[in-house]
Amino acid sequence: MKVQDVIDRVLEKSCGGRKLEQTCDVLASGSPDQEVSGIVTTFTATVDVIREAIAIGANLIITHEPTYFTGADKVEWLENDPVYAAKKKLIDDNGIAIWRFHDHMHMAKSDLIYDGLIKELGWEQKRLDPSSPWSYVIEPTTVGELTEFFKRKLGMSKVRIVGKPESPCSRIGILVGGGSLGLGREEMPMELMRDKELDVMVCGDITEWTLCAYVNDASMLGMNKAMIVVGHERTEEWGMKYLAEWLLPIAEGVPVTFVDAKEPFVYL
Repeated sequence: MKVQDVIDRVLEKSCGGRKLEQTCDVLASGSPDQEVSGIVTTFTATVDVIREAIAIGANLIITHEPTYFTGADKVEWLENDPVYAAKKKLIDDNGIAIWRFHDHMHMAKSDLIYDGLIKELGWEQKRLDPSSPWSYVIEPTTVGELTEFFKRKLGMSKVRIVGKPESPCSRIGILVGGGSLGLGREEMPMELMRDKELDVMVCGDITEWTLCAYVNDASMLGMNKAMIVVGHERTEEWGMKYLAEWLLPIAEGVPVTFVDAKEPFVYL
């Protein structure tokens, strides 16, 4: 099976063959006609992920985020950059094809990134609104206990919160990745908290003067509001873990392996 065969099958299964005319879902390296020896799924094709793919004999990496540091994977600005040159040499010397599955992954019949995270959390039956992946009702707990739950489930050593750890909560919002910035509308996360009467918002990326400030002020006013900042990678990696299972029926026996890109931060 060739790289293009894999891409076509993924798009057919996820979006019924529907393709965006303008998309960041591009082949960042390799050829569409390249025979596939193995597939790796990951949040982003870091150098360590590429090395792991090489070690297990996989030559196609399906990544959710860019390979070359900007959303469109443009490389003109990197012409004389030593980091780019070394990473590209590693990729090219080992014949690695890298395809980004981002826009179509989020616009699939069911958003595959959310599907993976919710499966990892075990919250499949806790959705508040069956038509939306953004809000859930869980057993009553506290913000501190919920934070510990996320640390255990997502393999994190440190998590930032806004609000009071002792605050009770049961109505939880989740906005993965950049979704917590509002999906084009800064007001959206605050409106979601208000309209769904959410106690806690679990976030990927944050802007400190929007939702962060809203929750902080609400807590200072004695309202039962909090925010748990998990980060972009830890909210979205699990969709790529789930994707490895999802790919198996269409991979025609080609090995499919999930490689965790891991949280990029070191906490001191």
